[in-house]
Amino acid sequence: MDTLSYKTVSANEATANKEWVVIDAENEVLGRLASKVAKLLRGKYKPNYTPHVDCGDNVVIINAEKVRLTGNKMTDRQYFSYTGHPGGQRIKSPADLMAKHPERLIEKAVKGMLPKNRLGRKLYTNLHVYVGGEHKHEAQQPKKLDLNTIK
Repeated sequence: MDTLSYKTVSANEATANKEWVVIDAENEVLGRLASKVAKLLRGKYKPNYTPHVDCGDNVVIINAEKVRLTGNKMTDRQYFSYTGHPGGQRIKSPADLMAKHPERLIEKAVKGMLPKNRLGRKLYTNLHVYVGGEHKHEAQQPKKLDLNTIK
C-alpha cells in the first residue's frame, strides 16, 4: 500500500484559494442566512478546510433591509449593550435596529456564529453588508451565490 498518497494536506495563508461571493438577502430568513454565511466565511464548504486558518471566502451581502424574521422575533427578541456607566444598559429590538441600521442585524447574527477568538475576529473582517442592491466590490468580480444551492 502506498502511504505517500494518504498525507493530510493542511491549508495555509498562501495555499488558501479565497473567492468573493455576493448573496442577495431579499426574503431570506435571518438565522438560516447567518449560519450559511458563517460557514462560507469559515471555509467549511471547501475540500481543503483547515480549522485554524482563514481559508473562507469574502462575502458581500446586499439588500440587508429585506431580510425577514419568523414568528414574533421582530418585537420579542432583545439585543443588550452596556455603556460602562451605572444605569447604562441599553436594550434594542430587531425592529429598532431595522429602522436605524438594518445591516447591523445581519452582522450581529453572523458574528455570533463565528468563533470567539483571534481567528473569529479576522474572519469577521471578510463580511461586507450593504443596504440596497449596490455594493462597492465590483472590482473583485464577485460571483453571485444562491443560498438554496448549498446545504
